Amino acid sequence: MKTKNTRLDAIKMIISSREIGSQEELLQALAQEGFQLTQATLSRDLKQLKVAKAASMNGNYVYVLPNNTMYKRMAGPQSAAEMMVNNGFKSIEFSRNIAVIKTRPGYASSLAYDIDMHDIPEILGTIAGDDTIILVLREEVVPGELRYALSEIIPNI
Repeated sequence: MKTKNTRLDAIKMIISSREIGSQEELLQALAQEGFQLTQATLSRDLKQLKVAKAASMNGNYVYVLPNNTMYKRMAGPQSAAEMMVNNGFKSIEFSRNIAVIKTRPGYASSLAYDIDMHDIPEILGTIAGDDTIILVLREEVVPGELRYALSEIIPNI
């Protein structure tokens, strides 16, 4: 059984990888990924993710994630499952109580959102740009402990 967090991740990946203009289109895309849900559930998920509609380059209105101005669509279509494995993570470095995560362009905001939603006790907060996330850590956090805590969200850390 697929969890709600997995479904929310799939919604984010689908919306960010192609132009989706209606809930029906999104329901069909989710069904192709193995998710069966009602329109009402999808509507609640979109509200929770703060998804909005905005005009695309060709004038159609499509769903967009928060911080869309920093988000870049991928050129080639991938399944949501493939994209969840490739979360854009490139590297992590530490300096005292700060960690800096580098991602592929456009991935930082989504990855920071996932980190925030997991309420990791070692992390006080995140700030995300286009391809960089700054994590403010609690005093005395050991880098290995943080890597382990993030491994659920970033398997390739």
